[in-house]
Amino acid sequence: MRLYLVFLLTVYSLCCGQYAIAQDYQGKRVFILHSYDENYPWTQGINQAALSVLEGNGIVSTVFYMNTKNRASESEKTEAATAAKAEIEKFEPDVVIVSDDDAVKYVLMPFYKNSPIPFVFCGVNWDASEYALPYSNTTGMLEIELLDSIVKQVKENTRKFQTRIGTLALNGFTEHKRVDKYREHLGSKILNKSYFPNNFEEWKRDFLKLQDEVDMILMLNARGMKDWNMPQAEQFLLENIKIPSASATEWMSPLSLLGITLVPEEQGTWAAQAALKIMGGQAPNTIPISRNQDGKLFVNLKIAEKLGVAIKPSLMRLGKIIR
Repeated sequence: MRLYLVFLLTVYSLCCGQYAIAQDYQGKRVFILHSYDENYPWTQGINQAALSVLEGNGIVSTVFYMNTKNRASESEKTEAATAAKAEIEKFEPDVVIVSDDDAVKYVLMPFYKNSPIPFVFCGVNWDASEYALPYSNTTGMLEIELLDSIVKQVKENTRKFQTRIGTLALNGFTEHKRVDKYREHLGSKILNKSYFPNNFEEWKRDFLKLQDEVDMILMLNARGMKDWNMPQAEQFLLENIKIPSASATEWMSPLSLLGITLVPEEQGTWAAQAALKIMGGQAPNTIPISRNQDGKLFVNLKIAEKLGVAIKPSLMRLGKIIR
């Protein structure tokens, strides 16, 4: 597995025309369906990379946001899925790209499993077996966090063996799935405490609990809480943190000692290139399902100072430093 610890955007620009050689895509149409809202950083990264590839090849594209992190009930999510389906059929795409679990769960699986319309998914967490993927009309890229590397770096840099790990994440479908996969991977004796607060006050309460219950916290996504306030969360954490925190999510870096984050542009670029292959005549189910390979390291010196942790110089040279 490749682990790139510096800025990676140049990697994607090199790839944009890879599958466009001697191929005319004029008039082709791609519908991009996102699970979350247009301001969500992960969504933005996927979207920008995918559009860069598609528009660079003269393809007509449109984007739809289901915004399911802000639609908590099943009825709201199915309503968003119905609206997405109507837009897909109105647009008449040659390929549909769907990003993240909710778009697969609420749109692809119920409406388009083995349909004539080709689909490419990306950002599906850890595995797609619960959606019975792959289908005859579908390929995609899984999103698998570099969990072992994260835990290893925290252990090596804090000089303390973490026997107990906890997680803290908003109460959402994707977050529950991620924690379940974490527990499968690490074992329940190691990952033995998980909290899913519904609001900022609950998040603060659960953060304080974890300080005395585990040796390390994996900070999962908190964006999507209606009253979430990152500056206040950062101040609260710095005033109360006693144990290391880490994350695989870049926008949680203000709350994490260190992390190795995934690169959304990798997902978007791969999905768009797969769409080019399909529009060039390749059947979706002949394109093997892939998984992410790239990551970026960050180190948060504010939290290191608060914990009295001396980060190894070699790690400092490789990662993005947060001061």
